[in-house]
Amino acid sequence: MNTILKTTFLVALAFSLNADLKAQGISIPQPSSGQTIIQDFGLGKITVKYSRPNTKGRKVFGELEPYGSVWRTGANGATTITFTDNVTLEGQAVPAGDYALFTIPGKTEWTVILNKNTKQWGAYDYKESEDFLRFKVKPGTAKDKAETFTIGFTDVLPTKAVMQLTWENVVVPINMTTSIDAKVMASIDEAMKGDKKPYFQSAIYYLENGKDLNKAMEWMNAADTADGGKSPWVKLWKGRVQLKMGNKKGAAESAAAGIKIATEIKNPEYIRLNTALLADAKK
Repeated sequence: MNTILKTTFLVALAFSLNADLKAQGISIPQPSSGQTIIQDFGLGKITVKYSRPNTKGRKVFGELEPYGSVWRTGANGATTITFTDNVTLEGQAVPAGDYALFTIPGKTEWTVILNKNTKQWGAYDYKESEDFLRFKVKPGTAKDKAETFTIGFTDVLPTKAVMQLTWENVVVPINMTTSIDAKVMASIDEAMKGDKKPYFQSAIYYLENGKDLNKAMEWMNAADTADGGKSPWVKLWKGRVQLKMGNKKGAAESAAAGIKIATEIKNPEYIRLNTALLADAKK
């Protein structure tokens, strides 16, 4: 049976079996459960849709899924991944869009594939000519055995994250980054032209991203004035800017004020955070 006929047969069989079960009024869980995960990343989102096979006592990689063969990276239809913003995967630029995620497992190296054809059943109709990108990654050993194939995100920071493929005792990390600074800076500049200026959030961005601390201090003072000096979170971040600028005395005063306000409004989180800042300012 050629590939096209085989694919058509499998899809038709799946639909006919499902239709037959429904006709008989039977509800049975799918052998490989479906999952959709949405991860905020940078200024966009990453959506992964896939089916999750189980080991069921089988040896997976090297046997059930042979080394050197293209795998759908899940079960049933091809796994799809959607980026709403441009990203970089293992140093390779990937424009926003929809892709099918395939892999070629190996004992010491995996090939990760982004394919432009997202409407596929398994990897039966997979064509290398439709690949957008291929790159190599090194698999690792999972601490705990995973019965169910899992795709997830770890170490998620504003501009970098790791997507992990985990099954059996194998974990495959895929490093990704995104660039947001130009967009954020442009949005801050534009927002500062309006009536409601985002002083507080903008000052935090400047502090955490190595921008002009004098400007951050100016905006934090404006935020502090705008709320009448009654927010322990503003005092906290104002103190952090002061500490970063080397003004330990000012940071200690801000932290002490933050502790007082947080105590009055019974906010233990900001009592704790401002207390930690005060300790840093006194070192």
